[in-house]
Amino acid sequence: MSTIPSLRPTPPASENLAVQVVAREGPRIAVIIPCRNEAASIEKVVRDFATALPEAAIHVCDNQSTDASAERAASAGAIVSVERLPGKGNVVRRMFADIEADIYVLADGDDTYDHASAPALVGRLREHGLDMVVAARVASSSAAYRPGHRLGNYLLTKLVRLVFGDRITDMLSGYRVFSRRFVKSFPGLAAGFEIETELSVHALELRMPIEEVPTPYRERPANSVSKLNTFRDGWRIFQTIFWLVKEERPLQFFGGAFVGLTVISLLIAWPLLVTYLDTGLVPRFPTAVLASALMLLAFLSLACGAILDTVTRGRRELKRLHYLTVRGVTARTRHTDA
Repeated sequence: MSTIPSLRPTPPASENLAVQVVAREGPRIAVIIPCRNEAASIEKVVRDFATALPEAAIHVCDNQSTDASAERAASAGAIVSVERLPGKGNVVRRMFADIEADIYVLADGDDTYDHASAPALVGRLREHGLDMVVAARVASSSAAYRPGHRLGNYLLTKLVRLVFGDRITDMLSGYRVFSRRFVKSFPGLAAGFEIETELSVHALELRMPIEEVPTPYRERPANSVSKLNTFRDGWRIFQTIFWLVKEERPLQFFGGAFVGLTVISLLIAWPLLVTYLDTGLVPRFPTAVLASALMLLAFLSLACGAILDTVTRGRRELKRLHYLTVRGVTARTRHTDA
């Protein structure tokens, strides 16, 4: 009896070899650290993460430092790059674009985050097939987490949870672990510290599998100055949330405008309506015109919200499809084990 040859294509030898190598070595891990004038701590941060994740590549992106941050990071064994545009958001976007890995660990260079928690965060991402793990900060002292920062984080996080979903309690944490699928589908637009807000909303909008893990948070070392301004950056984060609500929830945004304008119009028109029912006259004609104009604006806002909601749904579908083109951590592990 003749044997029918298999029609299944045989993978190239180089592909089989690559699969075997990845299966043996595990996923590639990159620790990415934005850095600006952190000479007092960056060397220790690099060495600590290299100890906690010996299999990871440590990347430091210098952002217009005027001290020896870049030199000290390089001497500690980090791969140092440079981003000329100022702001943490610009640095994170550049590192997401340039660095190739399967798992990304994002941390700051100020030695406030607990490096020893990194293996557990990475393990949670891999075991549960997540796209983002947020290290929820647990302050070791009152000096580590200033009351103004704590209050601002609570209020801004509460606003995001109210609009986009109640899944994150520490929205502004800068210590996170991402899958490649998250990183390569993230259309980062933020320039500064509002980048954490964009990261959180991106995950919530696409309904990605995410978790939070409480981790220690300590105060900065001596001679290290925070780049975060409580009021200036808090206002920028609030503006980011405002525009994200308009872009991602247009029906609710313009629907709120519809309700507000309708209420104002009715309040203005009510005395005129009462007078008209009693006398058959409209004594304050300009007020009637104003009430009518406000009502027209109200319905125009509602129409804009309905139209933009359709556009936003199409954008969300495109982002979801792009997200699905990148293999996740769990899928990659199953593929390499086959």
